[in-house]
Amino acid sequence: MNIVVLAKLVPDLVEELTIDASGAALDMTFARLIINELDDHAIEQSILLKERSGGQVTVITLDLEGADDVLFTAAAKGADRLIKIKGDFAGGVSNHALARACATIVKELQPDLVLTGVQAHNDIDGSAGPLLAECLGMPYVGYVHGIAISDGKSKVLKEYPGGLVAELDVVLPAVLGVQASEQPPRYVAVSKVRQVMKTSKIEERSASEWDANGAPIIGRMFQPEASTHATMITGNADDVATKLVGIFKEFGVL
Repeated sequence: MNIVVLAKLVPDLVEELTIDASGAALDMTFARLIINELDDHAIEQSILLKERSGGQVTVITLDLEGADDVLFTAAAKGADRLIKIKGDFAGGVSNHALARACATIVKELQPDLVLTGVQAHNDIDGSAGPLLAECLGMPYVGYVHGIAISDGKSKVLKEYPGGLVAELDVVLPAVLGVQASEQPPRYVAVSKVRQVMKTSKIEERSASEWDANGAPIIGRMFQPEASTHATMITGNADDVATKLVGIFKEFGVL
């Protein structure tokens, strides 16, 4: 089983994000990039499939700050091949551009299965998975939280709103958007990652046909503004109850 995973780097939401002088983009000067959470689940799912059925796992990401850490961490978890796509990404990276850049390399790898996170918190032009599937000419199923391989098919569990789950048979090769891996992404110690850095190699490929078209043009970005604030109710239980009843009556609930 030849599995390829597309890992996307996104701004860390723990850090405070600011808007640059143009007003139409984030200021990435001091922003920290980390692996998209659901792409981390996609890596975990690929390792689980490898452990069950054998095969090779290749992880691909763009040459952005933090890319080496993401790739070596994937190797410490069990990935076999690491690929970093180099190019001029100073103007930003849309999912359309990401899919086109990765598609050429993925075609060369001839995978049986391509995994990616079903979405990322900075998606503004659709999810990367279906865009990549379109470039590859492969079927796509998203919101997957369980995968089993047998007889050239992938049996997947797809989640729908309301807690409904469908079991689908998908003919391979295919692209799957992972909502959650079958178990939480495994933790690897920093010491193990450093050990892997001495033995693993990151292959570098060039995004020679980098095409940034396809994403919407952002005219202006704004920091969210608080319109109202929480009201803290103090006092003993009777006082709090009386005040709550008054508030409910004010809003017509009672």
